[in-house]
Amino acid sequence: MEGRNVGLEGKLKLYGFNNLTKSLSFNIFDICYAKSQREQRDYIEYVDEQYNSERLTNILLHVTEMIGAHVLSVSKQDYDPQGASVACLISEENAASGKRPVLKVGDEILAHLDKSHVTVHTYPEFHPETSIATFRVDIDVATCGEITPLKTLDYLIGQFDSDIITMDYRVRGFTRDVKGRKLFLDDNLASIQEYIKAETLAVYDAMDINVYQANLFHTRMLIKEIELRDYLFNTDIYEIPPKERLAISNSLRREMIEIYSGRNVF
Repeated sequence: MEGRNVGLEGKLKLYGFNNLTKSLSFNIFDICYAKSQREQRDYIEYVDEQYNSERLTNILLHVTEMIGAHVLSVSKQDYDPQGASVACLISEENAASGKRPVLKVGDEILAHLDKSHVTVHTYPEFHPETSIATFRVDIDVATCGEITPLKTLDYLIGQFDSDIITMDYRVRGFTRDVKGRKLFLDDNLASIQEYIKAETLAVYDAMDINVYQANLFHTRMLIKEIELRDYLFNTDIYEIPPKERLAISNSLRREMIEIYSGRNVF
């Protein structure tokens, strides 16, 4: 089942350009059990290689294509000891239309003030005492005009092993219809979940915290079931005694609940 199309029926007639600014912050957390210090280092190196700046760039380029935007420039960087960042400056205008801005070294910032961007940052880390390792990815998509970043959510969720997902969406400013009436939203959005496939939502517990008066939408998702063998890094589950398996499962679940809740619960 595809996510619902929640746009207004028909095209919205506007006076001039649609200058609503739409910002999506998408965060995923992947949790893993790595018992020894070496396994923890190996895990960090593994995710660092799996999600290096080259792969992240390809993900962002596909996101840009999905929202119908055009890439103006790309900056990417891998970090020592771990982590990576990618930033794409994008434009809604089609280069073929002749409206694509000319980039000049001296005035690049001025040339881009009215444009949009997509960024991604990774944060691998591990707990010093519990053998729990966490890989976090932050993706931010800021657009102006008719482009909406929400249509990329299913793709982004599918690109990462996501145990916890948090999403924030905000629409700022206003545009006008042909009669001069202000429009603070250009669709009938009630929840970010409307843009996520039903089969994806079935795997997670999801909660909304929305402030409709401010056009602020927040959704957080926590995976419902965990299969311990999927969370053991370089460890065979049958090498672990049953009692220890239960303790590890509880430790993983506690870590997920605290990240999902945004506070130290245990």
